[in-house]
Amino acid sequence: MPSTFTSSLRSLALVGGLLALAGCAHSVASWVAQTRVHQGRLALARGDVRGAELSYRLALKIDPRDASVRAGYVAAAADLAHKQYTLGDLQGALGTIRQAERIEPKNLRLQALRAEIESASLKQSIVSSNYPTYRSAARRILEAYTQLDIANKAILRNLHRFSYTYDTADLTSAIKASYELELDVARNTNRLIAYRQLVSSGVPNAAGSSSSNLGGASLLPLP
Repeated sequence: MPSTFTSSLRSLALVGGLLALAGCAHSVASWVAQTRVHQGRLALARGDVRGAELSYRLALKIDPRDASVRAGYVAAAADLAHKQYTLGDLQGALGTIRQAERIEPKNLRLQALRAEIESASLKQSIVSSNYPTYRSAARRILEAYTQLDIANKAILRNLHRFSYTYDTADLTSAIKASYELELDVARNTNRLIAYRQLVSSGVPNAAGSSSSNLGGASLLPLP
């Protein structure tokens, strides 16, 4: 009888020990997961969306049932997908969204972002197939608009200089530069309008225009 009682006590002790170990293991896993979550939050605060997504993804592997971990991962993945989208990595963005949708398939933000990126991807394929030479034109238009910012800063420098020289020559320089800036804005706007019309028309060589008009300094035909 005593041996039976002792055996029962040992069994209970073993079960208790196993439960304690299981509870301890769960606590450790939960702590590691929350540490990853904290790292993800810090990464988001720094604007490091890729690092945040990685931290939350690692936390998800450790504790996939934790609601805060799941929600954090989905939010971080959406941020990363949006960043990839704005950098032109459409396929990478869609891949990130697909991973997040495995966790939360009906997330409205993911659905909206997916729709926007798929639409952009379709437009990209159409434009790329019909107008391969227009890519360089778009880049030069962007450079032309960047030059406007440089010209505007030159005007501001003249105005600032006048604030302590009181020399009207500085105002004259600012006015002259302003007129030139106005002309540049008008020219660039016309180029931008023409570029949009060509891209939207579906005709690579529209009447009065050709792909050759996109090269050189002209970019596009001016009115």
